[in-house]
Amino acid sequence: MGGPDVMRDIASLTVARVGSVRSRPDPVLPWIVVDGAGEPVGPVSGFLRNVLACGSSTASCRSYAFDMLRWFRFLAAIEVEWDRAQRSDMRDFVLWLRTSHNPARDRRRRGAPAPGSVNPRTGKPYLREGYAPATINHAISVIAEFYDFHLRNGDGPVVSPVPPRRYRGGRVYAHHNPLEPFGLRRRGPLRQKQPELAPRAVPDEVLADLFAHLDCHRDRALFSMFLTSGARAAELLGMSVSDAHPGDGRIFVRGKGLGGAKQACPASPEAFAWLALYLGDLSQQGHRPEPCEPLWWTRRNPLRPLTYTALRAVLRRINERLATNITIHDLRHTLCLRLVNDPNVSLVDAQQVMRHRHITTTSGYVRPRVDEVIAKLQEHYNRPAAPPVQADGWHYDQSDLDSVFGGR
Repeated sequence: MGGPDVMRDIASLTVARVGSVRSRPDPVLPWIVVDGAGEPVGPVSGFLRNVLACGSSTASCRSYAFDMLRWFRFLAAIEVEWDRAQRSDMRDFVLWLRTSHNPARDRRRRGAPAPGSVNPRTGKPYLREGYAPATINHAISVIAEFYDFHLRNGDGPVVSPVPPRRYRGGRVYAHHNPLEPFGLRRRGPLRQKQPELAPRAVPDEVLADLFAHLDCHRDRALFSMFLTSGARAAELLGMSVSDAHPGDGRIFVRGKGLGGAKQACPASPEAFAWLALYLGDLSQQGHRPEPCEPLWWTRRNPLRPLTYTALRAVLRRINERLATNITIHDLRHTLCLRLVNDPNVSLVDAQQVMRHRHITTTSGYVRPRVDEVIAKLQEHYNRPAAPPVQADGWHYDQSDLDSVFGGR
């Protein structure tokens, strides 16, 4: 059993990939964590049920399940029961995440650019090999919530293995005055430093090449919707036929974290024109979806609703042709930067379009991008220098002398 004075050799620790996260057709608990024998992990299932009961989405349930699976795999490797974990075990878990290989990076194709390198066309770095600091911090928060849940129920350890944050009084900035600046706060124990990422926008020339490589009306309508509505991938793919309103210039998507409520988003006339052509292609294939059916479908028979995996495959093929690393979410960033830089669109208008909860999220796009600053500095360096001033004595204007001493 792990204790506060146990010093493990993290470098030689082998964490077996036993167990998995499985989906099931249960609206109450659609995602569960199973052990190596295929049996549900009871403490995790109870925690995930509570997460959903508190109003979280199924996507959050799935994300929490993967964090718990990673934690239980680590506990099995160090032979510690979940209710006997100590602070030192949590410390070693973070050290293991900082130094271990992320299996999600194994999907990288052969001949791909080096991890962490910067794409010359988009200016965006590729993902690194290991776990990102944001992933580690998310795992720490989920595990802390897991132990707090069992501590409140009286069926867990008396003390959580996750060190508490240094501040008290609930969620940080919960009662912050929006008219005052945010103060600096120290990071909690074991929390990683997260770099302050600048908003990433796709350059105009890369966007032109992207649309030139779209070979069907469906993809042109999809990417036009992404670029002009600011909708997220899951939101746009979850649309039904009745959610598109060309006459009003808007679409309705199921918003993030709103309990299933739909929100209106603007869309450009060009996007609706491509949408009409795409629906015409569906009709020629003999498929006319009903108003309550999904809007986006695959192109090959048998026709099926378009999934996020299939959409990523389309974008991955285009990235390989263009030697870029564009993501769907980059189009959302691009729209927000365009709105913020438009003098006819206020910051509040941009917040409404992007559906940001706080205006501070939208104001983060006001910062100049690195490529814009570099371009301005290049102009500064290439600007010819002003001729030096010749200081060869005092000179007075004759009209000034006439005003002071009288005219001639």
